[in-house]
Amino acid sequence: MPINAEYRGPGDLPEVIPVFPLPGALLLPRGQMPLNIFEPRYLAMVDDALRDGHRLIGMIQPDAAHSRDEAKPALFRVGCVGRITQLAEAGDGRYILELTGIARFKIMEELVVLTPYRQCKVDYFPFIDDFVARKGEEAVDREALLLVLTDFLKANDLKVDWEGVEGAPNEALVNALAMMSPYGPAEKQAMLEAPDLKTRAEILIAVTEMDLAKKRTTGDPPLQ
Repeated sequence: MPINAEYRGPGDLPEVIPVFPLPGALLLPRGQMPLNIFEPRYLAMVDDALRDGHRLIGMIQPDAAHSRDEAKPALFRVGCVGRITQLAEAGDGRYILELTGIARFKIMEELVVLTPYRQCKVDYFPFIDDFVARKGEEAVDREALLLVLTDFLKANDLKVDWEGVEGAPNEALVNALAMMSPYGPAEKQAMLEAPDLKTRAEILIAVTEMDLAKKRTTGDPPLQ
């Protein structure tokens, strides 16, 4: 999706960003994530992002395995910052918005703030390749990805717009399938932290194959 702002590198993004912890949420560069915002603290976060002009929100997963405080869970170290590219008011106090992923980040420090939402100082340099669209997509095994997608659809009695799939570049295809995949926080985090697009596709294929194998051997439903 085209966006009004151009981000050529880490210097085009703020070092301090608001973060939205959401289990199972995977945002990737140039991917689109719809969000239904209703909690007062996150409504305030959206208002501030719009008021400040940067329109940026950092999506990150809470790290349940290392959390002692349910009200303020520990966070994974890596997330992805997105820009608000669509926003609508629902009429009942909610925002319906869409984030377009810009680049992944590593949390350097969580700040003590007065805002009701959390803010972190982050570093984008470990993921500098995220600023280059379609970086490394020629290395993706597209045939293997489509094969496992076909098997997954059959096993779950699902359909897909094959014309859209076949016309999608490898980056868009891999990232969209990863973001829409029904797997848990650990699998989502592994795909997020993959060093390149090829590895992300391989993780997605491997996780899906394990899920399909489990269903075939045990009759259990696929991962949700």
